[in-house]
Amino acid sequence: MIAYLQGQALIKKDHLVILTGGVGYLVYVGNKLLSRVSLNGQELALYIYSHIKEDRFELYGFQSEEELEIFKMLLAISGVGPKTALALADAGINQLIDAVQQAKLSFFTSVPRVGKKLAQKIIIELKPKLGSFKDLNLKTLSPKAQDIMDALLGLGFEENTVQIAIDQLDVENMDLRVAIKTVIKMTTNQ
Repeated sequence: MIAYLQGQALIKKDHLVILTGGVGYLVYVGNKLLSRVSLNGQELALYIYSHIKEDRFELYGFQSEEELEIFKMLLAISGVGPKTALALADAGINQLIDAVQQAKLSFFTSVPRVGKKLAQKIIIELKPKLGSFKDLNLKTLSPKAQDIMDALLGLGFEENTVQIAIDQLDVENMDLRVAIKTVIKMTTNQ
């Protein structure tokens, strides 16, 4: 089983080819990651899920272990194949968790091959596995990001909203006060 690949990425229509050790591995990735790979030959490291069936052997790549775990949870649901699970995981961990917790059918039905019944099934099966956002804690925050989170929670902001904003910023390279102000602006302008 292939669990991790690091090498040069070659961009193709709907996948990447990761060149490592003289071998090119075809890896399916989400559209967001595909659009972020800017140049052929860019160095990339991916966590890999090996999907093996009688007639195929496919690799699916993710930039974080958390995305991989969400993908596996989705894949375990009857009726959800790897391409559908990849599209759902690509929407973002926080957005997926929010859609499950709030039972947002439209989030799921916006993905090709997901109808209303499958969306309901996904919500029903994932809700007990995901629990509340606090219980899930897929991603541990850095000390600086935790300080920002604590400050904004103390001001009454919602954890989910703050987490989404923090994920979009490079808070480690920002002054703490500037980071807090930026996150406040981002969360109030939504």
